[in-house]
Amino acid sequence: MTKEKIVLIGNGMAGVRSIEELLKIDPNRFHITIFGEEPYPNYNRIQLSKVLQGDTTISDITLNDWNWYEDHNIQLYPGEKVTRVDTENKLVHTTKERAVAYDKLIIATGSLPFIIPVPGHEKEGVTAFRDIKDCEKMINTSKEYKKASVIGGGLLGLEAARGLLNLGMDVNVIHLADFLMERQLDGTAGKMLQKELEKQGMTFLMNKQTAEILGEDRVEGIRFGDGEQIETDLVVMAAGIRPNTSLAKESGIAVNRGILVNDYMETNTPDVYAVGECAEHRGVVYGLVAPLYEQGKAMAAHICNEPAAGYEGSVLSTQLKVSGVDVFSVGEIVEDEETKTIKMFDDWKGMYKKVLIRDGKMAGAVLFGDTSEGNKLLRLINKKADVEEYIGAAEEAASGTSLVASMDDSELICGCNGVSKGDIVCAIKENGLTTVDEVKGCTSASRSCGGCKPLVVDLLAHTLGDGFDTSTQKEAICGCTILSRDEVVEAIREKGLSHTREVMNVLGWNTDGGCSKCRPALNYYLGMIKPTEYEDEKESRFVNERMHGNIQKDGTYSVVPRMYGGVTSAEDLRKIADVADKYSVPLIKVTGGQRIDLFGVKKEDLPGMWADLDMPSGYAYGKTLRTVKTCVGESFCRFGTQDSMSLGVRMEKKFERIGTPHKFKMAVSACPRNCAESGIKDLGVVGVDGGWELYVGGNGGTHLRAADLFCKVKTDEEVMEMIGAFMQYYREDAVYLERTSVWVERVGLDHIKEVLADKATRDALNARIDEALSVTKEPWKEVIDSEKTRKELYETELVSATK
Repeated sequence: MTKEKIVLIGNGMAGVRSIEELLKIDPNRFHITIFGEEPYPNYNRIQLSKVLQGDTTISDITLNDWNWYEDHNIQLYPGEKVTRVDTENKLVHTTKERAVAYDKLIIATGSLPFIIPVPGHEKEGVTAFRDIKDCEKMINTSKEYKKASVIGGGLLGLEAARGLLNLGMDVNVIHLADFLMERQLDGTAGKMLQKELEKQGMTFLMNKQTAEILGEDRVEGIRFGDGEQIETDLVVMAAGIRPNTSLAKESGIAVNRGILVNDYMETNTPDVYAVGECAEHRGVVYGLVAPLYEQGKAMAAHICNEPAAGYEGSVLSTQLKVSGVDVFSVGEIVEDEETKTIKMFDDWKGMYKKVLIRDGKMAGAVLFGDTSEGNKLLRLINKKADVEEYIGAAEEAASGTSLVASMDDSELICGCNGVSKGDIVCAIKENGLTTVDEVKGCTSASRSCGGCKPLVVDLLAHTLGDGFDTSTQKEAICGCTILSRDEVVEAIREKGLSHTREVMNVLGWNTDGGCSKCRPALNYYLGMIKPTEYEDEKESRFVNERMHGNIQKDGTYSVVPRMYGGVTSAEDLRKIADVADKYSVPLIKVTGGQRIDLFGVKKEDLPGMWADLDMPSGYAYGKTLRTVKTCVGESFCRFGTQDSMSLGVRMEKKFERIGTPHKFKMAVSACPRNCAESGIKDLGVVGVDGGWELYVGGNGGTHLRAADLFCKVKTDEEVMEMIGAFMQYYREDAVYLERTSVWVERVGLDHIKEVLADKATRDALNARIDEALSVTKEPWKEVIDSEKTRKELYETELVSATK
């Protein structure tokens, strides 16, 4: 039987979710082709702000990785744009001169950022905040410039502003209204939010209309309608979005503000559907994820000829954490003469609640600071409940009655993924689920924003009763398994597992081959547990670690030779200069870690370049010791009390190449003036009269954290002993990709001090790290000596950064 051909234009959240709904109903019925303009698999655009802020990576926000498309026999064309739809012959045409036939076409082209058409908007340094490319542009700008301006005080603008603050920039937020997030909040909540964000370092220019972006080729400032001017190096336009309808319009499909659709998401053109931010349903274009998922579910049922009521519209609700501040709104938020309100305002605790009532019915709500009532209010407002029901529910909550107990089975727990209470209860009972991760894996509840996780926990407790164990609510290492880091590590030790595939098979992984999150983690855990026996699986490493170089956005690499303690010689400098000339290196830059970085190196030139350098790798790309930064110390500085350079060189030569859960940076300062920035390193050493102070858990990156004083010692030998013990304990105890700053806060500094206070424990830890160090090898020597490795990695095209 010939499969029905489905073509999806748009590889975003709404479109791919629609495909998931089709696969749920009939996984073998369709031949599916997806076109995506970005060169990535489907990712969670909502989490882009966390990427910008440095909280996570692109791989962490990927919803469906490359394996998912292969597993479902989906033909994905990433980085390829559809230019025309021939609706008469049912063909789509692309930028790569490809023509693909369809039986059913789904348009999910999303939305475009609104770029305010003021003079100067085309200048370099003006960007939107809509995709990964925009994030990269802001991150790169922050490395050279310090003044940023965000136009737009809505959610997107505030998220961008928070990220730019984390990147070390001074940030102005420019907003046309007199309070923030006016579409989701009222004046009271908006001004409370502004007050909190000002404490974080944001500056707000309210009631300001941008008139011109100043500068010649690059932005240098902004002039407002009132004549005031400010200086800036970066302008982020976050003033709104508009449906991306140009393809539909040019193809003769009916368009108003969005692509016009009915309750089954059908356009006016036969067999053509539209879903997501590009679609207009009953006069409304939705920009939140929950309505878009509901649309996809209704459309999938219609395509599969399943009986369904269709999509009837949504009551919009927003539950957000804006730069650490909880806010929630649903339904109507603006009072008028016909509404009554229930209000609570606590300025001291930073809490505010407003519930709107129209004709005795629940109509809308705004919460600030404490949003625990959000799901309850959403439920009551969705069904237009009488206000008495809300008051009664509040009384029940005060008496300790569970909210989930009073919910109907049809009511949504997870609005993002359309998962009802009944769906979850059924899954718990039928599949014996006992944890949030198991519920997430089985039903997708809490898979997207995670805001419903407390409700899922409550529902587990309510359903399982005495069988619910709070101690089992662990965090799985990824979606491929329900096992936590500790369970996986324990199983590897107990069962003698020796490679990643064996771990997955023995421990019952849900996916064949794992994913980009668990494969590198398993590779690390196996190497950490069995350093002398385990053979590193290069295919399980991230691309930078496989290639031994930092990949840049244009596909070239950067090369950083090792300079122990930041100390170099004329001979090494000549080598670097010679290879820079030989390979036409476009940029040579001194790094913050006192090393020389060569940017713009072609992949095929990397082996030859390292052979010519004949210097060890600086591991600027690895989950390992990056650098030991030093000051000049007592040898040259009149304030120096200790020989910081010698100690730094000794530390770097001792611990180079050792694998760690995340990158590891050290520094040695010869005196408390701290010129080597020892106070913000994973491990920092500071010279004092008669000895050294050791500091741990610092982070000078996007989440600045001052290191904690760990101990004081007298000799260099004691420094080396404490470093080895601390580093090995971190290697053995931390979760993969957990920085020391997070690990120290999670396990507690006092606990680490207690563990390492015992001399026998320190000796055992040092013995184990010495064993691991004994088998480390210089990666570029291995590459240069192996023709097979050179051909496999440097003479072939890289398929993807995580596959």
